[in-house]
Amino acid sequence: MRFIVLALAIIANIRLAAGGIAEVAVDFDAVTGVVKPVNGVGQPPMLGGPMKFYLMHYLKEAGIPYSRLHDVGGWLGGGFYVDIPNVFPDFDADENLSSSYDFEFTDALLKSLDENGVEPFYRLGVTIENFAGAGFRHRRIAPPSDYLKWARVCEHVIRHYTEGWANGFNMKISYWEIWNEPDNYENPVENCMWRGSWDEFMRFYGTVAPYLKSKFPHLKIGGYGSCGFYAAVGAGQIKAANSSPRTGYFVDCFTNFLSSAKKNGWPLDFFSFHSYSAPKEALRQVRFADEQLNLHGFPSGRCERIFNEWLPYVKQANLGTALQAAGIAAELIGLQNGPCDLACIYDARCGVGSYSALFNPLTCKPHKAYYAFAAFNELRKRGVAVKIAVSGSQDLWGAAAKGTVDAAVMLANDSDVPMQLACDFQGREVLECRITDAERTDCAIPMPDVLPPHSFIIVILGVP
Repeated sequence: MRFIVLALAIIANIRLAAGGIAEVAVDFDAVTGVVKPVNGVGQPPMLGGPMKFYLMHYLKEAGIPYSRLHDVGGWLGGGFYVDIPNVFPDFDADENLSSSYDFEFTDALLKSLDENGVEPFYRLGVTIENFAGAGFRHRRIAPPSDYLKWARVCEHVIRHYTEGWANGFNMKISYWEIWNEPDNYENPVENCMWRGSWDEFMRFYGTVAPYLKSKFPHLKIGGYGSCGFYAAVGAGQIKAANSSPRTGYFVDCFTNFLSSAKKNGWPLDFFSFHSYSAPKEALRQVRFADEQLNLHGFPSGRCERIFNEWLPYVKQANLGTALQAAGIAAELIGLQNGPCDLACIYDARCGVGSYSALFNPLTCKPHKAYYAFAAFNELRKRGVAVKIAVSGSQDLWGAAAKGTVDAAVMLANDSDVPMQLACDFQGREVLECRITDAERTDCAIPMPDVLPPHSFIIVILGVP
């Protein structure tokens, strides 16, 4: 028995040595900007029955700033929510008449988000039809028969939610995204998001975006929810992402779109794109998007970089695990430190499937990954991002922020080995530390000397 214990101790020391010593130094006097709203989510947690929205309080408690409304409500948007065919069921109807619209269910959803302090990020378009490329008849993903009428329908949707039209609301909804993943497959017959050619989509965007921007110059109009840039950084495509293996086509569409948008003067207040890679690869794709936008005349400040579908370690077996939770924490930190303005994980549904990273559909309680968002919110609450230097490991991720009375540091170990920490917090006292790892979930602990594998902590620090 003593031999076994000794052997285990030796193995543990070897693994610790493999992880090495990670040095963390925070300079609270070196302001690097603001803590950005990269902790948004995709479709929110909705359940059936009269208490459909009772999980929304979790979004408020984690400080979620945005919820992107795409694929909301299930197949075909549940037949009720968000999608243009759901809120405007008969495309032959008069788009100027309020009686042509059915806002009832989407109203209830947006009211619940608004009551919980979450701003909707409204995707103008349709829900993915995953089986359309497998021989089944498509329903709603064909290009609209009249692009300008479709734009006028969207105009009335925007007026309903932001200007009170048709007994509507005066909500703050800044972002209006035109379509989603039209580049999914080059062959329209295989495409489960846009049953048309790429040239048709270009004409579509070139009609809709200028029209909407002319009507709402104060709002942010953009798109198009690119499938992503795996090919540009040598990353493998994630099979679970339900998109084409022809990743080079995604890049071709992107650069072609940017050239046309620049040449024709199309509005592009933001460009949105996706990735289901692991954190390091995903961040390389974010940097590629930033570089191409700059190269094509859409610099940061003029055109926001919005990463509105992302999820590392996409496997149903990873849901609820420390591995995925630490990966999500790492990616949140990387997005904060990189050239990304806003991000939404895919997604916050409480349901079955590989994408339900934040909530357990059996218990309706948060998974471990939810607490990565709660931790990041501690940075958001302080607001002012400060310089942090992490050395000694490529798998330790760190971000720091200060407020008027205290500060916060978030660290994530996205590896399968423990890491010894050497932290310089400029003499600030540790007031609180919470950890999530394989054994614990959002658990209060003393400041650790070693960060376990697949874990993250949030540290609250006092004044100097």
